[in-house]
Amino acid sequence: MAKLRQKNPRTVRQAEEVRGLEHLSMDVAVNFSKGAQLSSHIHNVCAEAKEAIYTREDDVKFWLEKGVDGSMFEVLPQTSDLPDLQRCKLCADRWKPCICSYSLSIEWYPCMLKYCKSRDAGGKVSSYKCGIRSCQKGYTFDYYVPQKQLCLWDEET
Repeated sequence: MAKLRQKNPRTVRQAEEVRGLEHLSMDVAVNFSKGAQLSSHIHNVCAEAKEAIYTREDDVKFWLEKGVDGSMFEVLPQTSDLPDLQRCKLCADRWKPCICSYSLSIEWYPCMLKYCKSRDAGGKVSSYKCGIRSCQKGYTFDYYVPQKQLCLWDEET
């Protein structure tokens, strides 16, 4: 892929393939001070969110199998544990715990090689690399917050 070049690199592009929306439940909190075991980038990327680093239970299982210390993880309350727990955008009291949502859309990214077909002089069809296929993907992350005050952007949706 390194040899493929865009013909017009400043062009605003539209994705050729929409890969849909993935809904992820971030049901485990990560202790910031021990997070370097997961990635050396956590201290830089998550420095402003020390008290609010979340991951999925499936990811925790993977890391535990790799030998990561389990004491850095704390399972968060779920809607099944607390029947009164509601989505933050529906919650009127700013000091009440709720489930916060954050949506992210990656509008354009290179996702695979594109192949074109040609015919040689004998009429035989052959394919060759002719570009990069582009995709779009969306994510919605749901996670517990101890008070709606920590999830004010969820009111906008």
